[in-house]
Amino acid sequence: MRIHTGERPYECSQCAKSFKHKSQFEGHMRIHTGESPYTCPQCGKSSTSKSNLAAHMRIHTGERPFVCPQCGKSFRNKSNLVIHTRIHTGERPYVCPQCEKSFKQKATLEEHLVIHTGECPYTCPQCGKGFRQKNNLKLHLRIHTEERPYTCPQCEKGFKRKATLELHMRIHTGERPYTCPQCEKSFRLKINLEEHLRIHTGERPYTCPQCEKSFRRKSTINQHMRTHAGDHP
Repeated sequence: MRIHTGERPYECSQCAKSFKHKSQFEGHMRIHTGESPYTCPQCGKSSTSKSNLAAHMRIHTGERPFVCPQCGKSFRNKSNLVIHTRIHTGERPYVCPQCEKSFKQKATLEEHLVIHTGECPYTCPQCGKGFRQKNNLKLHLRIHTEERPYTCPQCEKGFKRKATLELHMRIHTGERPYTCPQCEKSFRLKINLEEHLRIHTGERPYTCPQCEKSFRRKSTINQHMRTHAGDHP
């Protein structure tokens, strides 16, 4: 009946969150106590509830029981399927109260909100630089550790970011996914296509502040500026 009435009689005394069922309440309380009585027999990781352990076990079994009815993509957790279906429905239930930008995930909204507050809660322990997002701190730390976890399988060159490796792989595969609509010349990088298009449009967005000569590329204006500075490499 609580589904219909909305009654939530089990309330957490620490954070005031309430629950319909006693089992849900007991599982929640373990977040505060730190108790994790359910242990994975394969890797020893402990969980606060049976359902969390069951979800974790799917990492080992490879089971993905939650399937998207529109595209067939499958997921280990129901919550991930719910988030995924918003790609198809366009639903963005989490709205920023300051700029009204909307998001599919609550975590993405929380990351966005720090743009307005200016808060940088993730601080590098080595140089003190602050970041709005945890992932950006993780990437930054590789500057200090020199970690390059993404390795090219063909030439063994290492990269700090997965996206950079994917761009590098086009050197080996010859892939040029960005094609000029006017002359059909293709490029590995989007920025190279954007620079090329200026040949057709005549656009020269980089203007010298001293002589007002304009250029298609930033690198070209940088070279030009050295002539004013007296630097002739």
